[in-house]
Order: sequence, then structure tokens, then C-alpha cells
Amino acid sequence: MMNTSKNNRLFSPIQLGATGLKHRVVMAPLTRSRSLQPGSIPGDLMLEYYTQRTSDGGLIISEAAQLSLGTSGWQGAPGMYSDAQIDGWKTIVDAVHAKGGYIFAQLWHPGRFSHASLTGGAMPVSASVDPEYWQNPSRLISTPNGWMQPSPHRALEKSEILGVLEEYGKAVKRVRSAGFDGVEVHAGNGYLIDQFLQDGSNKRTDEYGGSIDAWANDRVGVRITPSGTFNAMADSDPEALHAHVAEGLNRFGLAYLHIIEPRMSGYLLIKEDQPPLATRRARQVFKGNIIANGGFEPDSAAAAIEQGDADAISLGRYFVSNPDLPRRIREGLPLAAYDRDTFYTFEAKGYIDYPFYNSAVDAGDLVTARV
Repeated sequence: MMNTSKNNRLFSPIQLGATGLKHRVVMAPLTRSRSLQPGSIPGDLMLEYYTQRTSDGGLIISEAAQLSLGTSGWQGAPGMYSDAQIDGWKTIVDAVHAKGGYIFAQLWHPGRFSHASLTGGAMPVSASVDPEYWQNPSRLISTPNGWMQPSPHRALEKSEILGVLEEYGKAVKRVRSAGFDGVEVHAGNGYLIDQFLQDGSNKRTDEYGGSIDAWANDRVGVRITPSGTFNAMADSDPEALHAHVAEGLNRFGLAYLHIIEPRMSGYLLIKEDQPPLATRRARQVFKGNIIANGGFEPDSAAAAIEQGDADAISLGRYFVSNPDLPRRIREGLPLAAYDRDTFYTFEAKGYIDYPFYNSAVDAGDLVTARV
């Protein structure tokens, strides 16, 4: 059983910009591949999934939504660009609000992490060209034809960058029209913004490249992955880079900065005994709320808040298998084990069939687990 006395701070209220939460257990954005195809439309499976995981006064950050067909990066990921998609999202948002919850939409541009079969034939783009990225046989993407290596990518022309920003702007308007409480911009995990930030992937010589010195609201969050190595990312001085990013974000008055700890690589914990170093470094320079993510257990999540490292903790894998996760943590109940093999499949199994605690009768499937 979990130590409930140490978890009290997880269940104290917090104001994230314009959004007032009753507790600090946040559902992390999780790609689950269950949108309706064709069309990448949120449907009944997604509605049931998000409704199950809504808690009174809690925050859900949605799975990453695609800006357009040409910026698609994962089979089954939902979009934020068509009327049908917005209608589907609105149904989900209304259901979350009906249970007293809040929901932010995460927006992403995968950049080079894509395949032409997902984009209507368009070539993926990035900050610079790196043939090794698409030639690596261990790097695979979910496509309509199964798991495949990324397609060759090209560097964005300088004249095209404004168009990418306009795509984000259009998506934010659609997020608002669907009724979301806010938006999170995914700027980590080796996707397009991260590809521009880190010098391992950005070899440009114009004003969108070079050293960090060249890098020039209350319902907006930003997600970053300081020192992260997932998706072939690297930087010559990652601590200085992300301190520069965090400090630069102060002027925007964000709802929060969402940090994935470098002890994670994608969904894998690669440094089990490492403390939340990135969160602690960001706290020294970022003046707003910080949501920490990656490798937390209930007790260590509460400790991070007690020690002032973070203001809230987002949990991922165990929100998959515990639709009532905040309650289980608050009451010290065991956590249900997840089935990793169903993370990126396309059916109801492993998506909406995990039981709430009252109906969890098989003690063999219950664990006190890392989240």
C-alpha cells in the first residue's frame, strides 16, 4: 500500500494560469492510436477513454493532436484540423467538463518523425537534413502499412517557417472552438520544435540556427525534454540550452512548463535511481508553475511537490491501466498493472477495459507500481 500521509500535498489545490485544480495528479499526454480512420476523428472509444479518466477538479492533457494532414506523424493519432475532428473533440471536452474535470489539448508537429504514407505524400520536414535518421532500421513509426522507418526528410525553407507558425495558430483557434480549457505546445521528444532547438539536429546557418545566443497565456503550457535522447536527439550543451529556453519562456506568463525528466527515453525508464534533475534546474530559472513527468511513484511525486521541485506531477502509463488513478493514490489503493503490448493498437482491448478499483477483483493484477 502507498503512504497516504506523504501524498497529501498531491491533493491540495493549485492554480495553473486561468485553471484552478483541486489536486495535482495530472494525466500526461499519451498517444493511443484510437481515432477513427480515415479522417483521424475522435470517436466513441476516445470519448469513453477520456471520460473514464476524468476526476473532479483534475487536469487531463490530451494525446498529441496533428496540425494538418501534411504534418501527421502517427497512424491513429487524432487531428485538430477538420470540422469532423473538432466535433469529436467537443464531445470529449463536454464529457470531461460534465464530471468536473479540465482538459488541455496538446499540439504537435512531428517534423522528420513521419512517413509519406501519413502525410498524403508530402515529404517530412526538419530543421536540417540527416540521412542517418531515416536510414536507421531500429527507428520505426506506426503507419497505415504497419511499422516502418521514417521517410526521407528535407530542411524547411526559411520562407516556410512562418507557414508552420500559422498552422499552430489555426489549430489553437480550433482548440478554443472545441471548448478546451487550454493548449499545450509539444516542444520536446525530438519533434519539430525540438529539432530546431538542439544543435544535434539543427545545422542551419541562418537566423534559425547557430548558438543559443541567436534565439531570440495563462491558458498555454509548453512541454520540453531537457537532456532527452529519445528520437535521436542530442545537444552539445543541453543544460545551458534548456536553461535558456526556460528563462526565455518567463516573459509569456504561461499556465505551466511541462518537463519530461531525462531518466526517461520515450516511455522507457533508463536511469532508475536518478532524481528529478531537469525539474530542479528549471526551478532555478523558470518563475511559473512546473509540471514534472517521468519515472515518478506516488511517494516520490508527493516528495517533489513537498520539496518545491514541482507544482504538479503528470503520470502516464498508470493512467492507462487505472482510470481512477487519483483516487487510488489518495486512498493508498494498489495500482493495476498495464499491458504495454496494447499501448499502440487500434481496438478497445487495453484501452477502455481496465476496471475501476471497486470492480478490480483479481489481486494478481494489482501492484504498487512506479508511475
